[in-house]
Amino acid sequence: GNSQARAVAQLLEEEQIDDLYVSPMKRALETVAPLAGALALTPMVRNGLSEFDKNSTSYIPMEILKERDRVAWEKLNRDFDPRTNSRLERFLAETVAAIEAIVSENAGKNVAVVCHGGVINSYLAHCLQYSSTNFMKFNVDYTSVTRILASPAGHRSVLSVNERTHFRGKPELMLS
Repeated sequence: GNSQARAVAQLLEEEQIDDLYVSPMKRALETVAPLAGALALTPMVRNGLSEFDKNSTSYIPMEILKERDRVAWEKLNRDFDPRTNSRLERFLAETVAAIEAIVSENAGKNVAVVCHGGVINSYLAHCLQYSSTNFMKFNVDYTSVTRILASPAGHRSVLSVNERTHFRGKPELMLS
């Protein structure tokens, strides 16, 4: 995790980033630290950037949860099925509202948002007009970069998803 965070900081320190936003969750705060140092920016915490497991007492990466505790994995999927539970709709609305607020507060600026795979998928679904029943279309790797261009007229263009160029030549940073 820390090596990946340093690698993404090295990638993004060459870019003109005006502001930095982060989820309040511990794993995002740890990830943003090297980037904040490299850019000499203080990250602004936004609650709406939290992952859907924000109320959990512990963190188990999704790929490990799916492998080790199938019952918990299936419960998580049921909890976020829009046909049976409104939590997903609330999560999607909160994440989109948080990112749209960042966009409106930063017209003409480049910002970096350090968050989570569910948040990224939620905003991509919004930009690409996917339904909430299948919003998790992208496998978003830890510390990968997704770029979205936001125009003042409200248009959103997805420039890239899951960039991992900062892992090149560093196989130890790749997850198996």
